[in-house]
Amino acid sequence: MRLPRGPRGYLSAPMKPPDRARLAEAFRFALDAHAEQTRKGSEVPYASHLLQVAGLVLEHGGDATLAAAGVLHDAVEDCAAIDLATLHAHFGEEVARIVELCTDLLPGDRPGAKGDWLSRKQGYLLRLRDADARTRLVAACDKLHNLRCVVADLRADGVETLARFRATPAQTRWYFEAAREALCDDLPGRLVDELDRLLDALQAFVPEATAEPSPER
Repeated sequence: MRLPRGPRGYLSAPMKPPDRARLAEAFRFALDAHAEQTRKGSEVPYASHLLQVAGLVLEHGGDATLAAAGVLHDAVEDCAAIDLATLHAHFGEEVARIVELCTDLLPGDRPGAKGDWLSRKQGYLLRLRDADARTRLVAACDKLHNLRCVVADLRADGVETLARFRATPAQTRWYFEAAREALCDDLPGRLVDELDRLLDALQAFVPEATAEPSPER
């Protein structure tokens, strides 16, 4: 499935009042669910990431449903009180389905007690390769914002900033490259181009890419 293309990306209809109301409710829900959470290794409210992912979805032609999925994409993974049934009840089947595909928990995992990093990421990448174009647009915007932050931190403070992640620097590079491959090219050209530029920047700081942990970790 491909979404229709316009000169700057995917086409989307103007947002109608019911869509605006549902998206506003998704913003409120996400802000409450993630409450005091912050980005790894910083005091930046986690809501910053969620709002920017939703904004990128809209910027690249997504509709209100996809923007709602964008702002809610981490709700199940990171918020113990939220499950897919709750999202389905509040925001509908498609939002819940996209959030499920964007969630990289293993069976039995819960927020704060997640399983092996590599197993989780490999499972996520398999789902991403088989996902529809609408899901991949949300996932791509998530990866785009994450990469923007990673590269900005690398440029400001060097490779030491990657120590805040569970993965090694080589694993981090492998994961972003594998996600880019799984996302394919049938996405807005500007989005793909920026992802590729950011990956080039990441590679300049991290010379190797591997899924295997380093011997000392």
